[in-house]
Amino acid sequence: MAALATRGYKARRRGALRRPDIRYKHIFMSSAVNPVGPPTIGFDALLASLQAAGEVTRLRLIGLLSEAELTVSELVAILGQSQPRVSRHLKLLVEAGLAERQREGAWAFYRLADSGGALARALVARVDPADPTFAADRTRLAAAREARRKQAAAYFAERAADWDAIRALHAPESRVETAILALAGDKPIRGLLDLGTGTGRMLELLAPRADRAVGVDMSPAMLAVARARIDQSGLRNVQLRQGDLYAPPVERDSYDLVVIHQVLHFLDDPARALAEAARALRPSGRLLVVDFAAHGEEFLREAYAHRRLGFADEEIAGFIGDAGLAPLAAERVAPAAGEPDKLTVALWLARDRRILADPLPKSTMELA
Repeated sequence: MAALATRGYKARRRGALRRPDIRYKHIFMSSAVNPVGPPTIGFDALLASLQAAGEVTRLRLIGLLSEAELTVSELVAILGQSQPRVSRHLKLLVEAGLAERQREGAWAFYRLADSGGALARALVARVDPADPTFAADRTRLAAAREARRKQAAAYFAERAADWDAIRALHAPESRVETAILALAGDKPIRGLLDLGTGTGRMLELLAPRADRAVGVDMSPAMLAVARARIDQSGLRNVQLRQGDLYAPPVERDSYDLVVIHQVLHFLDDPARALAEAARALRPSGRLLVVDFAAHGEEFLREAYAHRRLGFADEEIAGFIGDAGLAPLAAERVAPAAGEPDKLTVALWLARDRRILADPLPKSTMELA
């Protein structure tokens, strides 16, 4: 039986390697036989981190940053301390690798760091949730979040007519989102990236399926709206970053799923944006593009700053190929029968051609 299993494995392996879209240089070996445990740091770094956390205000800051990304002014209001004092403690946390600073226009947001933040979160997890100091901070944090929500609501109220007009142009969002979830599938998502996150709706929709999610947008106003949405959703695995889609402030080879939702039609160089998105993908990672199918509604150029009137399948396929990706699927969400004047929404799914392969089981390995 072992010999038959070995021969069957070899046959499947030969068949896979003969596929025209797979080359030896596209195969990456994973470390599945040695699962990655919690991140480790050196003795001196651990001592510095513990010393940084071992102070009343800084431990309170760690507790707050484990809940949300916050500005200095918000932290000043929550802690009831002066701005210079709070800034000094934040600086020490950043220097110790426990927190990081992200500039967003004229503001700067603080959050727990990706690496050192694991230690910070572990420390906070040991604190009794009913602790009066942490409980009081959470109450004041809720007030800060409510202020964000009201600010976002005011922004939308000023632009409600525009948003309603755009929604009325295409197939219902509920059907589009159902198609997005179907294409995303149920594969594990360690890293999710939403480029041009806008209101943060894609993060709200997909981040519950991911270990970690990042949203990028150029507009501080839209990021404020997205931050309010994330707060209301109770998602703690989401980061928001201000940045350009042509040079996104994200790590390369780090994301299992990258989403570009209703963004390409605003860009003068959509091919370049897709190429940058492709660079963020892990081997075998997937890119999901959602936009309008090609149409002829010229008024959208002047009324809503659309540079492109949708895209044909062939055009997106060319962009995907130029970015080094393999197309997987193309779907359309057309208007209902009684809505002939609405636009069709198209979805395109592509994959990074590199393959993550597990090491061969010892029972099937051959000795040359």
